[in-house]
Amino acid sequence: MAHTFLLEEGRWTLQGNWLERDSLPIPLKGKTIIAWSQENWFTWVTKLIFPGGEREEIAFQYRGRLEAGERQYNFVLQQSLLGRVEGEGWVAPESIVQRYIVLSDDDRQRRSGFETLYRLDDNTYFLSSGIMTGYSLTSTMEAILQRQG
Repeated sequence: MAHTFLLEEGRWTLQGNWLERDSLPIPLKGKTIIAWSQENWFTWVTKLIFPGGEREEIAFQYRGRLEAGERQYNFVLQQSLLGRVEGEGWVAPESIVQRYIVLSDDDRQRRSGFETLYRLDDNTYFLSSGIMTGYSLTSTMEAILQRQG
């Protein structure tokens, strides 16, 4: 099965929940756009909104390079919640897995995170992600991504 998310240009919507320690799940919605340049560079932009107003919007802007036929890639991310982030991703047969670290953190925070996008079919992926501070999980997100037209 070939991946359609990330490996192909496209527009996606997402809907799910944001969870923080000792809090109820917060519903979220979002949009994602994937674009590719001719030099095997991708741009991945996501905006999350919280319809109930419980949180401020979160914006993600990834830039990475994935050579044709390769399964591993590096990326940089500017995120409104975490700031400058650097990470790596692996394209597995059924999922895309990413891990990252926050570059601007001092030794007291040491924030990092992970994302797994599991392919359900060509037009649908399940996203599970988490943000950690040190060794503690501080927030998670779960969402369904649907490819648009």
